[in-house]
Amino acid sequence: MARRTQQQNDAPSPEALAEAEALARANQRPGQTKEQTKLVAQGIAKGIAAYKKQQKARAREQDKARKRRLREPSQDDGTERLEALPACAPSTPTWRAALPWVLLVASWAFFALYCLH
Repeated sequence: MARRTQQQNDAPSPEALAEAEALARANQRPGQTKEQTKLVAQGIAKGIAAYKKQQKARAREQDKARKRRLREPSQDDGTERLEALPACAPSTPTWRAALPWVLLVASWAFFALYCLH
């Protein structure tokens, strides 16, 4: 398989060019010349190419990180993870679960007081 040069790699694909032209025509201002529309389409095509390049780089980095995690030996003993949690952690979710109910009761109480006066 032949390698692409950097200049060929940066060139937008024909699909991206067609999409860019369609977007440029859709957003064309009244009185805009064909040359101006063509320049807008070129800018859009460059933006699409840059976005695709950025997404490919992000996907490569994520794949490298995933492979790095798979290569690292997994911990057989999960006690370190449990010891790292604070002692008050189990009580926090119950308090947070009760908060909406406390607020509901308080709002009904204040509504009842408002209606009585």
